[in-house]
Amino acid sequence: MQLDADGYAVLSGLLGADVARDLARQVAAPGTRRETLESSDLGRGELFYFDAGMPAPLESWRTAFYRRLVGIANRWNETLSLAQRYPAELEDFLRLNRKAGQTRAQSHLSRLGVEDHVSLHQRNDGAQVFSMQIVAVLSKPGADFEGGEFVMTEQRPRMQSRPAVLPLKLGDVAIIATAERPFKGTKGYYRVNLKHAVSRVRKGERIGLELSFHDAA
Repeated sequence: MQLDADGYAVLSGLLGADVARDLARQVAAPGTRRETLESSDLGRGELFYFDAGMPAPLESWRTAFYRRLVGIANRWNETLSLAQRYPAELEDFLRLNRKAGQTRAQSHLSRLGVEDHVSLHQRNDGAQVFSMQIVAVLSKPGADFEGGEFVMTEQRPRMQSRPAVLPLKLGDVAIIATAERPFKGTKGYYRVNLKHAVSRVRKGERIGLELSFHDAA
């Protein structure tokens, strides 16, 4: 499957244009926590975190995605000889987050205007980190904005980073590796390191979504 081979998988049109537009209107809604990308040296633009709870239907989608992905995540950890195994249900995993002191929401909307961008990064802080996360574009490329491509890099041992541009359209969803995934080489499996970013917006305004299964400290 593409997720195993590349560390990402694009689900075309999963949200649909109308749902994507509705979610985009949640930017700066009451209950969101605004941070600038400049404040954390992650680029330029705005992030809006769902501290007061995610809007419907994101919470139900997150639960459903987790159930589908937890088997893959556990298989990845087993392949990499990692001891951690994830529970079958998201609420049980979030309970482990809370015990580890991870209570700050990481799921957020992003708003990028002209010249804004998101630098290469990972969201893997804390003892309880899920192997995958969800990203989506909630604006229409070529109409609402130009530029702003979603970019991933993969670093294999003793090799230069390999970049990939995910051609996300309005309403598309991508599952991406949070930070690491197994890769089968000539001498067996080893871990490769992944980061993601959004390139510079050249025109208009880009609204994006990142849906995380774990919280931050």
